[in-house]
Amino acid sequence: MTMKRIIISILTLAALICPCLDASAQSQLARLAQEGYGSILKLRAANKIAQAEKLIEQFYVDSVDTDKLAEEAIKGMLATLDPHSSYSDPEETKELTTPLDGNFSGIGIQFNMLNDTLYVIQTTSGGPSEKVGILPGDRLIQADDSLISGVKRPNSEIIKMLRGPKGTKVNLKILRKGVTDPIYFTVVRDDIPVYSIDAAYMADPTTGYIRLSRFSESTPKEMTDAMNKLRRQGMKNLILDLQDNGGGLLGSAIDLAARFLDRDDLVVYTKSPSMGDHFYTTDTDGEFRDGRVVVLVNQYSASASEITSGAIQDYDRGVIVGRRTFGKGLVQRPFPFPDGSMIRLTVAKYYTPSGRCIQKPYELGKGDEYRKDILNRYESGEFSSADSIHFSDSERYATLRTGRTVYGGGGVMPDVFVPVDTTGYSTYYRDLTAKGVISRFAISYVDKHRKELTRLYPTEQKFLDNFTVSPAMIDEIVAMGVKESVDPDPEKLEISRKTIETIVKGIIGRDLFETQTYFKVVNPVLNPVFVRGLEIVNDPDEYARLLSPAGK
Repeated sequence: MTMKRIIISILTLAALICPCLDASAQSQLARLAQEGYGSILKLRAANKIAQAEKLIEQFYVDSVDTDKLAEEAIKGMLATLDPHSSYSDPEETKELTTPLDGNFSGIGIQFNMLNDTLYVIQTTSGGPSEKVGILPGDRLIQADDSLISGVKRPNSEIIKMLRGPKGTKVNLKILRKGVTDPIYFTVVRDDIPVYSIDAAYMADPTTGYIRLSRFSESTPKEMTDAMNKLRRQGMKNLILDLQDNGGGLLGSAIDLAARFLDRDDLVVYTKSPSMGDHFYTTDTDGEFRDGRVVVLVNQYSASASEITSGAIQDYDRGVIVGRRTFGKGLVQRPFPFPDGSMIRLTVAKYYTPSGRCIQKPYELGKGDEYRKDILNRYESGEFSSADSIHFSDSERYATLRTGRTVYGGGGVMPDVFVPVDTTGYSTYYRDLTAKGVISRFAISYVDKHRKELTRLYPTEQKFLDNFTVSPAMIDEIVAMGVKESVDPDPEKLEISRKTIETIVKGIIGRDLFETQTYFKVVNPVLNPVFVRGLEIVNDPDEYARLLSPAGK
């Protein structure tokens, strides 16, 4: 009997004797038997997976969760691909998409847990909590019938309790300092904006500073509002801070880059074997094409941050300052399922206008190694010296206006390298931070002294100019550390004293005023990338030299 006849016989027999196969699979086996040997290749892998699931469901010795089985199969398949293709269950999908949607429905508070008690740090301006009279410093004890404080609930669980559909009500029990009895509020949930700009202020009389934490749907409007505000305050030049910005929506990145470019300039393009090539260009002349621009980046600036900084660098429109960016240039397309879960599948790669691929090298199925890249960079000395970074001549590119040399091969290499500042770092500071001592002290200090602080520092500027962290406050931090098993170390405390004082002042300022107060305190002291960027933007000669063909 020939091999072809043997296979036909086997397939025919399989179709007859396998009751575990559904009608569709049996039909396909029978058809393969009729079509012959070559048709065995038509038995698709998807059918193999479906049959494996059915075999487990019908014959496995114990009961199984078939939904979990399917999820693990999907995760297993994606794990053999690139490091950024992923699966998320319905809850994870909601958490992933909320920051990009620009809003969610909730009660509108920022909070911190201190000694298992929820403290209100700020209420959203015009939000539901502010409207009913909830104040910073209030302790939220109970939501409806569920205790919040005193029961060691994780923050994720508390967030679920406070968020909910717009228009629904939640009854809150609150304790307020100086008030003997609990106060009860009924709050109607409403849409709460998720802001992508952490800070927008004048760093000096002519230099605006904008810190962007993500690229979301609201980013274009937020940027317009921020730039208009800063122009009214005298902004001529701009520092755009994309440090630690992990990316977000492509459209928002294109909108941001376009503000600094000319009409019809290419911002980014993608290449995909299945979807073709797509080129994204500007529609109009940008609103900020004349002033000096410095973009701050570091090793955690990724994706949309790299699209923006790469375009600005390629057109010689601004100086990039900091450390080499993350190197995420893979495009994920979301494929949602009816149950709310989602696959984010890599479908293309990003390229800057000069042709540089943003994505750093990776191997299929080796996500664990890929995730060690930042640690490997640190251990190789890349965060301390630009000399530790080596580029291949094959990754050499030229900028589009002046022909400066830039490099591909993963991430955006800044025009001016700034090493990590470790002068204020010590193991004592590390342990205090790991135990949450510094932040808990600052929050507690505001809670105890809010009225006095408000009286002494009625404006943010008075606070910035006059507030100091006293030796007694540092002593309290040391004492709190002892309670958390952090042994005192006077020598290492002196190494980190300035760092601790600055962070404490920043947190107190943030809780008394607004988020950007923190950056106003911390940037000039603990952010060397900001300091170097400010020097460059205020030195026309150095700025021009860095953007000239001779470059550095």
